[in-house]
Amino acid sequence: MPFRFIHTADLHLDSPLTSLALRNAELGELVRGATRKALERIVDLAITEAVDALIIAGDLYDGSQTSMATALFLMGQMRRLDAAGIRVFLIRGNHDAQSQITRELTFPPNVHVFDGRGKPVKAGVLASGREIHVHGISFANPHAPASLLPSFRAPVPDAVNIGLMHTSLAGASRHDPYAPVGIADLAAHGFDYWALGHIHQRRVHLEKPWIVMPGNPQGRDINEGGRKGITLATIEDDGTITCEMHPVAVAVFERLSVDLSGIEDWHGMLDRVEAVLAEARAQARGAHLVARLALDGATPLSWRLRRDEDLLTAELQNVAASLGECWIEAVELSVSVPLAAAGADAGPLTEMSRLMREDVIESHAYREELRETLGDLLRQLPKEARGLLAVDEAAEEALLHDLALRGADAVLARLGGEGAGG
Repeated sequence: MPFRFIHTADLHLDSPLTSLALRNAELGELVRGATRKALERIVDLAITEAVDALIIAGDLYDGSQTSMATALFLMGQMRRLDAAGIRVFLIRGNHDAQSQITRELTFPPNVHVFDGRGKPVKAGVLASGREIHVHGISFANPHAPASLLPSFRAPVPDAVNIGLMHTSLAGASRHDPYAPVGIADLAAHGFDYWALGHIHQRRVHLEKPWIVMPGNPQGRDINEGGRKGITLATIEDDGTITCEMHPVAVAVFERLSVDLSGIEDWHGMLDRVEAVLAEARAQARGAHLVARLALDGATPLSWRLRRDEDLLTAELQNVAASLGECWIEAVELSVSVPLAAAGADAGPLTEMSRLMREDVIESHAYREELRETLGDLLRQLPKEARGLLAVDEAAEEALLHDLALRGADAVLARLGGEGAGG
């Protein structure tokens, strides 16, 4: 019989979702609970597929916020695997290292938590007699600025070797450096499969040897979009390995663009959005769809959409609710007035729009005044909320530009009213 295992990482159980909760508390609670449901689905799949092992490449928890209730839930899932005779091999990632509970838990006997010494553990034997060994290294603190690779032992001779590492690899956007290492260096170490974790986007870097980043099994915000799942690997008697991705996410985040070009009335706009949502909802295949809608294109509705943005958002949320298990996370407007209409009305509104975009918004004095107003607002917000709005100088500059454009469009929409294209 072949040896089969599930490879996952970055579950971030009960992760606090501040940004979602600020927009929609019910949606925030849904996705927060989805991290538990994703683990339940992983365990269900492991039992159904009768795998030999579950490999978790770090970040079961989400840092110091971990509660005893989270830990007890995890223990219950590990005991389900124990009862099914499925072994678990895990390493502690940077978020796990922040949790006091991580160090206090006593796992059932089927769970092996690797320490920092890199000693391999025999996981099984193929029918050919070839052994399977799992290697892994955990860290006791959340910072690992140097590569972990030198701490791993050499491959066990005449065996299939699987390595667990929580790493940012050679660097990834939106991720702090953590145990950096190059793909070529991993490949040269001699292991047959590298089970990686830390980066939340799935990617198979190599197949000989296998170097797999499974991504997180449950996205937590719009920046963790697309279908999420785990890797199911099979090691044949001759040592060859095959892998397949299995979706397990309860909620799928998607950015959806809706072209409203040529749409002239409100009902037509709603129908167009519903069609796009329905298609994406079908592709989610049983998971909740959480969508950020970007409405664009040239439409006579442009002014009205901006003027009545609150009504628009409420109506689109109703459309989503009618589809079932479908949510609107946010609505972005990039619509414009058709060129023919703008040319026909080369009047004060058209000229004002040009002046605001080309002269006012781009002027240094206006930007500085807007920056001062934004600074006053940020100082009144909690620290965590400030971080969501402007994490660095570049983000602040982008926010200023976006706010200026939105403000200009809102003013013009108010001035335009129904007569300007509604």
